[in-house]
Amino acid sequence: PSLASPSPAATSILKRQKQLRRKNVRFDQVTVYYFARRQGFTSVPSQGGSSLGMAQRHNSVRRYTLCEFAQEQEVNHREILREHLKEEKLHAKKMKLTKNGTVESEEADGLTLEDVSDDDIDVENVEVDDYFFLQPLPTKRRRALLRASGVHRIDAEEKQELRAIRLSREECGCDCRLYCDPEACACSQAGIKCQ
Repeated sequence: PSLASPSPAATSILKRQKQLRRKNVRFDQVTVYYFARRQGFTSVPSQGGSSLGMAQRHNSVRRYTLCEFAQEQEVNHREILREHLKEEKLHAKKMKLTKNGTVESEEADGLTLEDVSDDDIDVENVEVDDYFFLQPLPTKRRRALLRASGVHRIDAEEKQELRAIRLSREECGCDCRLYCDPEACACSQAGIKCQ
Protein backbone atom coordinates (compact mmCIF):
# COMPACT_ATOMS: atom_id res chain seq x y z
CA PRO A 1 0.00 0.00 0.00
CA SER A 2 1.28 3.47 -0.81
CA LEU A 3 0.94 6.47 1.51
CA ALA A 4 -1.22 9.22 0.09
CA SER A 5 0.46 12.60 0.00
CA PRO A 6 -1.42 15.42 1.75
CA SER A 7 -3.60 17.48 -0.55
CA PRO A 8 -2.31 20.96 -1.31
CA ALA A 9 -5.56 22.46 -0.01
CA ALA A 10 -4.95 21.10 3.53
CA THR A 11 -3.18 23.60 5.76
CA SER A 12 -0.77 22.70 8.50
CA ILE A 13 -2.01 22.91 12.08
CA LEU A 14 1.14 24.82 13.00
CA LYS A 15 0.51 27.46 10.33
CA ARG A 16 -3.06 27.89 11.54
CA GLN A 17 -1.88 28.45 15.13
CA LYS A 18 0.67 31.04 14.01
CA GLN A 19 -2.02 32.97 12.14
CA LEU A 20 -4.31 32.98 15.16
CA ARG A 21 -1.55 34.12 17.50
CA ARG A 22 -0.60 36.98 15.22
CA LYS A 23 -4.16 38.36 15.25
CA ASN A 24 -4.75 38.13 19.02
CA VAL A 25 -1.77 39.93 20.54
CA ARG A 26 -0.63 43.45 19.72
CA PHE A 27 1.97 45.48 21.52
CA ASP A 28 1.69 48.72 19.58
CA GLN A 29 -1.66 49.96 20.86
CA VAL A 30 -3.97 50.08 23.87
CA THR A 31 -7.73 49.61 23.55
CA VAL A 32 -9.81 51.15 26.35
CA TYR A 33 -13.47 50.28 26.82
CA TYR A 34 -15.58 52.85 28.69
CA PHE A 35 -18.57 51.80 30.79
CA ALA A 36 -21.32 53.89 32.37
CA ARG A 37 -21.46 53.79 36.16
CA ARG A 38 -24.16 51.75 37.85
CA GLN A 39 -24.89 50.75 41.41
CA GLY A 40 -22.41 48.00 42.17
CA PHE A 41 -23.77 45.26 44.45
CA THR A 42 -20.34 43.59 44.15
CA SER A 43 -18.04 45.45 46.55
CA VAL A 44 -18.14 46.58 50.17
CA PRO A 45 -17.08 50.21 50.66
CA SER A 46 -15.50 50.96 54.03
CA GLN A 47 -18.32 53.38 54.88
CA GLY A 48 -21.83 54.29 53.84
CA GLY A 49 -24.27 52.80 51.39
CA SER A 50 -24.29 52.23 47.64
CA SER A 51 -21.21 50.80 45.97
CA LEU A 52 -20.07 51.71 42.48
CA GLY A 53 -20.26 49.32 39.56
CA MET A 54 -20.44 49.52 35.80
CA ALA A 55 -22.97 48.82 33.08
CA GLN A 56 -23.12 45.38 31.43
CA ARG A 57 -21.94 46.73 28.07
CA HIS A 58 -19.42 49.42 27.21
CA ASN A 59 -20.70 52.67 25.72
CA SER A 60 -17.55 53.68 23.86
CA VAL A 61 -14.14 52.42 22.80
CA ARG A 62 -10.96 54.37 22.28
CA ARG A 63 -7.65 53.19 20.85
CA TYR A 64 -4.33 54.76 21.80
CA THR A 65 -0.72 54.25 20.86
CA LEU A 66 1.38 53.31 23.90
CA CYS A 67 2.76 56.86 24.07
CA GLU A 68 -0.71 58.46 23.78
CA PHE A 69 -2.04 56.16 26.50
CA ALA A 70 0.81 57.05 28.87
CA GLN A 71 0.13 60.76 28.28
CA GLU A 72 -3.62 60.26 28.81
CA GLN A 73 -2.95 58.43 32.09
CA GLU A 74 -0.64 61.23 33.23
CA VAL A 75 -3.34 63.83 32.54
CA ASN A 76 -6.04 61.73 34.30
CA HIS A 77 -3.84 61.02 37.33
CA ARG A 78 -2.85 64.69 37.61
CA GLU A 79 -6.54 65.70 37.58
CA ILE A 80 -7.41 63.12 40.25
CA LEU A 81 -4.45 64.33 42.31
CA ARG A 82 -5.62 67.96 41.90
CA GLU A 83 -9.09 67.01 43.22
CA HIS A 84 -7.58 65.05 46.12
CA LEU A 85 -5.30 67.94 47.11
CA LYS A 86 -8.27 70.33 46.93
CA GLU A 87 -10.25 68.04 49.25
CA GLU A 88 -7.31 67.93 51.68
CA LYS A 89 -7.03 71.74 51.60
CA LEU A 90 -10.80 72.11 52.15
CA HIS A 91 -10.63 69.74 55.13
CA ALA A 92 -7.68 71.71 56.58
CA LYS A 93 -9.60 75.00 56.21
CA LYS A 94 -12.64 73.50 57.96
CA MET A 95 -10.47 72.15 60.78
CA LYS A 96 -8.87 75.57 61.24
CA LEU A 97 -12.26 77.32 61.39
CA THR A 98 -13.70 74.77 63.82
CA LYS A 99 -10.51 74.57 65.91
CA ASN A 100 -10.05 70.89 64.99
CA GLY A 101 -13.77 70.16 65.22
CA THR A 102 -14.20 71.45 68.77
CA VAL A 103 -16.40 74.43 67.91
CA GLU A 104 -19.19 74.93 65.39
CA SER A 105 -18.66 77.30 62.50
CA GLU A 106 -21.28 78.35 59.95
CA GLU A 107 -18.46 79.54 57.70
CA ALA A 108 -16.86 76.06 57.80
CA ASP A 109 -20.22 74.39 57.09
CA GLY A 110 -20.68 76.56 54.00
CA LEU A 111 -17.26 75.82 52.45
CA THR A 112 -17.15 73.73 49.26
CA LEU A 113 -14.43 72.65 46.83
CA GLU A 114 -15.14 75.79 44.79
CA ASP A 115 -13.80 77.79 47.75
CA VAL A 116 -10.36 76.20 47.29
CA SER A 117 -8.41 78.05 44.65
CA ASP A 118 -6.11 76.23 42.22
CA ASP A 119 -3.44 78.66 43.45
CA ASP A 120 -3.73 77.08 46.92
CA ILE A 121 -2.50 73.72 45.67
CA ASP A 122 0.76 72.78 43.97
CA VAL A 123 0.25 69.80 41.68
CA GLU A 124 3.24 70.60 39.47
CA ASN A 125 5.82 69.91 42.19
CA VAL A 126 4.34 66.52 43.10
CA GLU A 127 5.56 63.41 41.29
CA VAL A 128 2.22 61.94 40.22
CA ASP A 129 3.44 58.33 40.00
CA ASP A 130 4.84 58.47 43.55
CA TYR A 131 1.65 59.97 44.95
CA PHE A 132 -1.13 58.48 42.85
CA PHE A 133 -3.23 55.70 44.31
CA LEU A 134 -6.94 55.03 44.37
CA GLN A 135 -8.73 56.95 47.09
CA PRO A 136 -11.91 55.72 48.77
CA LEU A 137 -14.85 57.91 47.83
CA PRO A 138 -17.21 59.28 50.47
CA THR A 139 -20.86 58.19 50.33
CA LYS A 140 -22.09 61.59 49.03
CA ARG A 141 -19.56 61.53 46.19
CA ARG A 142 -20.51 57.98 45.17
CA ARG A 143 -24.20 58.96 45.11
CA ALA A 144 -23.40 62.08 43.05
CA LEU A 145 -21.42 59.98 40.55
CA LEU A 146 -24.31 57.56 40.21
CA ARG A 147 -26.83 60.36 39.68
CA ALA A 148 -24.55 62.04 37.12
CA SER A 149 -24.45 58.72 35.25
CA GLY A 150 -28.24 58.54 35.02
CA VAL A 151 -29.00 56.30 38.02
CA HIS A 152 -32.17 57.94 39.37
CA ARG A 153 -33.19 55.32 41.92
CA ILE A 154 -30.47 54.03 44.23
CA ASP A 155 -31.47 50.72 45.79
CA ALA A 156 -31.58 51.38 49.56
CA GLU A 157 -31.45 47.66 50.43
CA GLU A 158 -27.77 47.56 49.47
CA LYS A 159 -26.99 49.99 52.33
CA GLN A 160 -28.41 47.54 54.90
CA GLU A 161 -26.64 44.57 53.31
CA LEU A 162 -23.30 46.42 53.29
CA ARG A 163 -23.71 47.41 56.95
CA ALA A 164 -24.38 43.76 57.86
CA ILE A 165 -21.30 42.61 55.92
CA ARG A 166 -19.07 45.22 57.59
CA LEU A 167 -20.36 44.21 61.03
CA SER A 168 -19.83 40.51 60.30
CA ARG A 169 -16.23 41.22 59.27
CA GLU A 170 -15.51 42.83 62.64
CA GLU A 171 -16.16 39.51 64.36
CA CYS A 172 -13.82 36.78 63.23
CA GLY A 173 -12.38 33.79 64.96
CA CYS A 174 -13.75 32.17 68.08
CA ASP A 175 -13.81 32.55 71.86
CA CYS A 176 -11.43 29.66 72.61
CA ARG A 177 -8.78 30.39 75.28
CA LEU A 178 -5.71 28.17 75.81
CA TYR A 179 -7.39 25.09 74.32
CA CYS A 180 -10.02 24.40 71.64
CA ASP A 181 -13.29 22.67 72.47
CA PRO A 182 -14.51 21.51 69.02
CA GLU A 183 -18.12 21.27 70.24
CA ALA A 184 -18.17 24.95 71.31
CA CYS A 185 -15.64 26.36 68.83
CA ALA A 186 -17.26 28.39 66.02
CA CYS A 187 -14.20 27.83 63.82
CA SER A 188 -14.27 24.07 64.27
CA GLN A 189 -18.00 23.99 63.55
CA ALA A 190 -17.39 26.00 60.37
CA GLY A 191 -14.78 23.45 59.30
CA ILE A 192 -11.73 25.73 59.62
CA LYS A 193 -8.66 25.74 61.86
CA CYS A 194 -9.27 27.30 65.30
CA GLN A 195 -8.53 31.03 65.16
